[in-house]
Amino acid sequence: MKSKFLTVCIVLTAISCKQSTPLTENEKANIIKDVRTSLDSYYSDIKKSGLSAEYKYFDSSSAFFWVPPGYANAISYDDFTTILKENAPTSKSIDNAIVSLKIIPLSKELASYYVRINSTMIDTTGKAETYNLIESGIWIKHNDGWKLLSGQTSVLNQ
Repeated sequence: MKSKFLTVCIVLTAISCKQSTPLTENEKANIIKDVRTSLDSYYSDIKKSGLSAEYKYFDSSSAFFWVPPGYANAISYDDFTTILKENAPTSKSIDNAIVSLKIIPLSKELASYYVRINSTMIDTTGKAETYNLIESGIWIKHNDGWKLLSGQTSVLNQ
């Protein structure tokens, strides 16, 4: 865990040090728009295709880590994909509705986000459960778009 945290800190420091001038208001607005579009596409793809749609939105580098609901520690990308493969077949549909969202551009390549979500999950037996979730994390810009680099998801109600 400490090595992953250190790796992310080094990546964030290296990227932020490359930026010698502050972001303009126009650059900030464009980053917010782009990350919001990525987040909307992420939730839309999950609604259409289930949990397996998440793969294309997560950074697969060694710097990636995520703390899923119910976990006390972060997991790596490999652990994330293993858990996803196990859980994807158990859900029939997932509908995530944004309640509130804050995106903070950190540089031209990084943005943090905080989002509250109402998530309704229907399993393969037809049983529906609704959760209030909160996520926070870092998005990183790649040539093929914005990806989730790190973060966590917590359930607000049980």
